[in-house]
Amino acid sequence: MKFTKTNIIKAFIFIIFILFAIVQLNDPDPIHWFTIYALVGILSLVSIYKQIPKILIYILSIFLLIYAGYHFLHFLNFLQIEDKQELFGEMVYEKPYLEGTREFLGLILAAAALIFLLKKTK
Repeated sequence: MKFTKTNIIKAFIFIIFILFAIVQLNDPDPIHWFTIYALVGILSLVSIYKQIPKILIYILSIFLLIYAGYHFLHFLNFLQIEDKQELFGEMVYEKPYLEGTREFLGLILAAAALIFLLKKTK
């Protein structure tokens, strides 16, 4: 493994997304969120050592962006509230836009990480 700037960024993405995955284990619906974040992390790590097929990254990126689109209205609702710090508080069932916004932002981050991999794949 070469210590290039790109490989250091990929390693950082791996660490961040594995931590994201671990945090999801206490979520009410942990399986698919753990899987999404762990997959992004593992792909980042593997891409340091081996080339990942672009078609796989394209498919996963498109899936994540479509899934994020499902939560986009929650994000728009969140943008209209005054107290933005609520996003970092506990889950409130009377305010589904908070959880929807968290999910939207997580999916956008995951898609962005995959798009980074896509740009760095030869």
